[in-house]
Amino acid sequence: MTFTNWILFVLLVQLIHFLGTWRLYQKAGRKAWEAAIPIYNAVILMKIINRPWWWVILLFIPIVNLIMFPVVWVETVRSFGRTSTTDTILAVVTCGLYIYYLNYVAEVKHREDRSLHPGSAAGEWISSILFAIVAATIVHTYVMQPFTIPTSSLEKTLLVGDFLFVSKFHYGARTPITPIAFPMVHDTIPGIGIKSYLNKPGIPYFRIPGFQNVSRNDIVVFNWPIDTVRKFRDRSGIRYDKPIDKKSNYVKRAVGIPGDSLEIIDGKIFVNDQPLQLPERAKPQYSYTGTTKGQGFDPYTLYRMYDITDAFYHDPNTNQFYIQSLTEENFQRLKNHPNVASIERIITPKGEKEATIFPNNNRVNWNRDNFGPVYVPKKGATVEITPETMALYRLIIEFYEGLEMGREQNLSVKGNQVLLNGQPIDSYTFQQDYYFMMGDNRHNSEDSRYWGFVAENHIVGKPVFIWLSLDPHASGLSKIRWDRMFTTVGGQGDPVSYFPYFLVILVGVFGYSFFRKKKPKK
Repeated sequence: MTFTNWILFVLLVQLIHFLGTWRLYQKAGRKAWEAAIPIYNAVILMKIINRPWWWVILLFIPIVNLIMFPVVWVETVRSFGRTSTTDTILAVVTCGLYIYYLNYVAEVKHREDRSLHPGSAAGEWISSILFAIVAATIVHTYVMQPFTIPTSSLEKTLLVGDFLFVSKFHYGARTPITPIAFPMVHDTIPGIGIKSYLNKPGIPYFRIPGFQNVSRNDIVVFNWPIDTVRKFRDRSGIRYDKPIDKKSNYVKRAVGIPGDSLEIIDGKIFVNDQPLQLPERAKPQYSYTGTTKGQGFDPYTLYRMYDITDAFYHDPNTNQFYIQSLTEENFQRLKNHPNVASIERIITPKGEKEATIFPNNNRVNWNRDNFGPVYVPKKGATVEITPETMALYRLIIEFYEGLEMGREQNLSVKGNQVLLNGQPIDSYTFQQDYYFMMGDNRHNSEDSRYWGFVAENHIVGKPVFIWLSLDPHASGLSKIRWDRMFTTVGGQGDPVSYFPYFLVILVGVFGYSFFRKKKPKK
């Protein structure tokens, strides 16, 4: 839905509210016209039902309002004497239209002195749960969201089994695009396996201003632009029609930011013709092959000695081994091992074409190690569009700035001329910023080299904190990576665990609470 459609929808809701409540406003000692003024009518309604004014704010927060509207419907009918279980059920199942019956047919009287507190223990319990859900939904949507790392694409910096807190406020929280959705879940309701949202209506993209922009080398959580994943690791090759905020969550490093020119040469990233300077904690990894000396040597001692966490293979007949992911530091150590005869990085030569590489048109001679150069689109920047460059920006023009922005756009070629919606074009001006995302595990990362740019409206947040880390290959207490618990994602030097400080604070809080209860009252 466009902003115009949403304004019309809001006005329709206001009309429905006015027609269903104006007499009830009068019975509560207010004027009928007060039920017709947007926002003001909600403030007056809170006074009528004797509820806090700040409930009005909750009514305008997407997802949260799905919980609050039924609460307000029930509170309204109870404020006019309808307190039975049947009345409560009717208020909810009719989506508030039961209030029309009270407004026009039923003889009701306003309960002016109605208490703020529930009338029973069950009511108190339900009220507490509802507002706990409301508070958690606000934090989850606009402040901080938990994530887990399922793949090794950022190995060494983020490990498989890390549980993160991702900040929504660093880059600015994105308001939900799917306003009708189950709170605090992604695209599927756990345990049931059904879709957690409705595709329509959709709210136009809006981001609350943050206090920083995505910087080069930032680790970023985003929604995968081309989502073909129903369940993680289930690649079907089918493109699913998902709203932006319900696409699968990915985490990569932003190696190219808006306005950059990026190229990969023999596996090394160059930005604006300069080698990319990675932060201290980043540990790029590549695949290597080599041979060991003699017979009888157990190559898996290398696995343990050099912290090789990805695929390792050794052929005892040829003494040849293969390592999928190895850091530069461990490569230097490994090549000097007395039992290693040779080792070299696996590099796909320049000019050798990979069909799966972006822009996926089988026309460029690019591969995972030799890619580009490409321009990373910046909002307001204009690029030349030719039959040769069209493939680089086709998804942006047709999909990210077309369908996802509510505009039908179609690119085609007629002879040597590019057509947009049938009209000749030779340039295009971008409507939003884009990013080039890659994993540090260069040969084991599905990233922008394969599916292109990440639009600004797909950015979710910034990982800031690891609160738990579980080793999928261990068991028992050994499964917990204690040294990674309560560590920051960013920063210089080796990560420092703040877990002992957390335990001290936790013991202090519980100790204070215990002795306070034991202290005799005066």
